[in-house]
Amino acid sequence: MQPTQPTTLAPRVLARDLASVEPGERVTLAGWIHRRRVLASVTFLVLRDRSGLAQVVVKDRETVDQLSGLPEETVVEVTGTVSANASAPGGAEVVEPAVTALTEPAVAPPTELWRPTFGAGLPTHLDHAAVTLRHPRHRAAWQLASASMRGFRAALGGLEFTEIATPKLVGTATESGANVFTVDYFGRTGYLAQSPQLYKQMLVGVFERVFEVGPVFRAEPHDTVRHLAQYTSLDAELGFIRDHHDVLAVLREAIAGMVEGIREYAADAAALLGVELPQVPEQFPVIHFSDALAKVGADPDEPDLSPAHERALSEWAKTAYGSDFLAVEGYPMGKRPFYTHPQPGDERWSNSFDLLFRGLELTTGGQRLHRPSDYAAAMARTGTDPAVLAGYLDAFAHGMPPHGGFAIGLERWVGRLTGAENIREVTLFPRDLHRLEP
Repeated sequence: MQPTQPTTLAPRVLARDLASVEPGERVTLAGWIHRRRVLASVTFLVLRDRSGLAQVVVKDRETVDQLSGLPEETVVEVTGTVSANASAPGGAEVVEPAVTALTEPAVAPPTELWRPTFGAGLPTHLDHAAVTLRHPRHRAAWQLASASMRGFRAALGGLEFTEIATPKLVGTATESGANVFTVDYFGRTGYLAQSPQLYKQMLVGVFERVFEVGPVFRAEPHDTVRHLAQYTSLDAELGFIRDHHDVLAVLREAIAGMVEGIREYAADAAALLGVELPQVPEQFPVIHFSDALAKVGADPDEPDLSPAHERALSEWAKTAYGSDFLAVEGYPMGKRPFYTHPQPGDERWSNSFDLLFRGLELTTGGQRLHRPSDYAAAMARTGTDPAVLAGYLDAFAHGMPPHGGFAIGLERWVGRLTGAENIREVTLFPRDLHRLEP
């Protein structure tokens, strides 16, 4: 039996590569009609593909008439001759084109996507996201997210982490009480996972170092510019640590990898959006939670930092350390999950942290309990039935190393990079208190 020969894609030049083609050569482009500019003696067709924009110059009457019936967003193939032109995108354009429509004429989008800035409001964008995400600025925001995920994977892969995929349908709601989505799971109640936390801890007992990129679900009734009911979490967990500072060191490598991923894979998108990439310090500056409260003049009995506190602390870190990042460690044990390791010597506080980035909590992490006796005490303290967590606790009964981890909110990361006022601006299809479509 002869092996099957691999198929090849039809020859096609991308917009970004047009300038590298010798003038006078014939090329084929394909993409969407981004804009048509009709002048007295010439028509300019701007074609958009995944790499950017290309200019096509049309002079013959037959093709001009053809384009009059092909609105913006119609998908076309263009074959023509490359010509150097310093004023064209990339310094080259296509002349003497033959245009073939690959679809029926497109319906006009809800706003003109060729304009440099998006001309419609956020509700219009979200209602018509399948089309409005084509706007270069919206596309660029998710290109930052995509490149960040690539960088995250590369950084942790380089540290011998194993990528995992954990269940998103679970049988128990254990992380934050009632703030879970219930589902009918073949006649019994199931839940959408709020986090891969318990699974990634269990898998430390298998692989030592694990990470996951995936959705998490929070049924919290927040209707704010910084909360979503579903978001993308970049999780990691590692064994054989001394304390949460080892976790912070790995978090630093992960974020540095995300920044490098943008530099390597999405530099054009960052430039289009005017993104100033952060300088990731060799070590994140750290402040204890109690000192953070004093720094912002808050009541020393406050159990958490408010958004205003986070902004003030970030401004202080920028002034004091020149850093866009600040780790706040030692949150009160009462505000942390049952698996959190207490601070040795003073168990009011925890070996956990939040990482603030440009005024917003980006990451939560810390050291976890790893001894079965500590879990038994935690179950008793929180009134949790051990039988509900039997599969999870089984891993600790069979030996688990000291370990810890963190989770980064991808959309929050991109939102802070771009300066978005609303996290929905940088989310492909947001899910929140009101929105379940498209």
